[in-house]
Amino acid sequence: MNRLVEHLAILLVTLWIGAMWAVGYVVAPTLFSALSDRSLAGSLAGRMFTLVAWIGMGSAAYLLLFLTIRLGWQAFRNGLFWTVLLLLLCTLAGQFGIQPLMAELKASAWPREVMDSVMRDRFATWHGVSSVLYLFQSLLGVALVIGVRRVVLR
Repeated sequence: MNRLVEHLAILLVTLWIGAMWAVGYVVAPTLFSALSDRSLAGSLAGRMFTLVAWIGMGSAAYLLLFLTIRLGWQAFRNGLFWTVLLLLLCTLAGQFGIQPLMAELKASAWPREVMDSVMRDRFATWHGVSSVLYLFQSLLGVALVIGVRRVVLR
């Protein structure tokens, strides 16, 4: 049973970070290059980013619990614990902070597309903030992928 719990931790990291990289760096750019309707591409990409965020929140909850049980108080001295927590906080900030703000800007621009409205500059700024946050999460994901095996398989 203990091995199942450990393997699940590795599988969740694989799912979470793999989905993050696939959607952010393969699927979303492909949507924007393949679809002539940028609004549709953005809507589809947004749905996928939301799905990745929920996968991340669930995975982070499991991993934090796993690390806390596995390492006890030493979890707070472990870099992997803080990496997972930071990834979770970034995910929460993006999903419940930045994304609702961007959705509000889109709604304020209606019936026009946000990029064809006076909201264009604010939307572009927040989209840039979101992109930088996502890049930061992706880099933290590298540390998580590399570090999880050391902690789980010791």
